[in-house]
Amino acid sequence: MPSNPGVYLFKNNKKKIIYIGKAKNLKKRVASYFVKNSSKDPKVGVLVKNIYSIDHISVSSEIEAFLLEANLIKKHKPIYNFKFSDDKSYPYIKICKTEVPYISVTRRLNKDNSTYFGPYPDLISTKKVLKILRKLFPYQSVKNHPNRKCLFGHIGLCPCSSVYPATIQEYKKNIRKIETFLNGKKETVINELEKEKTGYIKTEEFELAQGIQKKIDMINYVTNPSYSPFSYEDDPQFYQKKVNLELESLKLHLCGHYPNLKKMNRIECYDISNIQGQYATGSMVVFIQGEADKSSYRRFKIQYHTKPNDYEMMKEVIRRRLKHKEWNTPDLIIVDGGKGQVNAVYEEITKSNLNIPLIGIAKKEEKIIAIKNIKKAGFIEIKLPLNNPGLNLIRRIRDEAHRFAISYHKILRRKWLSLI
Repeated sequence: MPSNPGVYLFKNNKKKIIYIGKAKNLKKRVASYFVKNSSKDPKVGVLVKNIYSIDHISVSSEIEAFLLEANLIKKHKPIYNFKFSDDKSYPYIKICKTEVPYISVTRRLNKDNSTYFGPYPDLISTKKVLKILRKLFPYQSVKNHPNRKCLFGHIGLCPCSSVYPATIQEYKKNIRKIETFLNGKKETVINELEKEKTGYIKTEEFELAQGIQKKIDMINYVTNPSYSPFSYEDDPQFYQKKVNLELESLKLHLCGHYPNLKKMNRIECYDISNIQGQYATGSMVVFIQGEADKSSYRRFKIQYHTKPNDYEMMKEVIRRRLKHKEWNTPDLIIVDGGKGQVNAVYEEITKSNLNIPLIGIAKKEEKIIAIKNIKKAGFIEIKLPLNNPGLNLIRRIRDEAHRFAISYHKILRRKWLSLI
């Protein structure tokens, strides 16, 4: 039995599932049933006597175990899950499909125009999950919303669509994402959000794209093994913990390739932007302890004019940057691009007799390109899951470098167009 989060299924001698439970640590939780005098509840003793075999399903987080447990209980209806309910009805999450949908918790299943999720093991955990989801996708929690902005609306937890009818279509999209998440399809939700973010980036609506990225970050955080949603309600240090998790994750994946990567206090990222090779600009963004340090950002108006060549442009930017000895040396350099861009930067770093860990991020498949051997040119590709915290940090930094490069490039483009 593994020690990670998941769901365990107790079966009788007829291979019928008699009880389903969730656990943050499967090994410890299942073992606890078989410790002598572990429970004074006689019903647990009867359950244990009827266990003939045990199955388990591992997941990546406690909240996913919670959702999976509910879906399996609904599917298999194990006898002991209902015997343990102490004559109380299990709670369900109800999504009422009225003109303006609303979400509530109920213990009754009615034949109405609503979608029900559950049953869930306890009311407190159910409300905590809804509280998390409301921060991600604000929803209405009452049938008859007042014709004014409510308290939850003022703190960003309710769309108040009855007051702002123009937002209703966007609100219904959020409701569908909540349904998808409650069905245990976290990756589907993230993929939808990634598509929305890409759309905003293409139309240069960077603030909206940043808002979408924050949702993706929070989903990845609350579905990370280190996050325990049922041990406390609120986490005032949520953002800082997320950033620390990203830094530790990235360092873990890179330290095997770069033994000198002892810390990641300062990360620099570079991007090039141009119009068919003309009016090219380079951007340098700096992240200190995982957060943007905008006072350290720098722009480079490319002086290379022979012909369009991204690699030579990148070389120029790095060369000019490394001349600034007064700027702190980065612990890690990230370039927006693949092997060509990484090799260009690597050549300039080695010419300056520096040994700075360096990676690139290839756009199409979001692969990390690292130097295979710091003494000899060569590359290794690192493919991480899209929800990996370290990869999220790289993408967040890369997107900021792209935004910063384009913002300066647009100024030059306006000047260029005014001369035509």
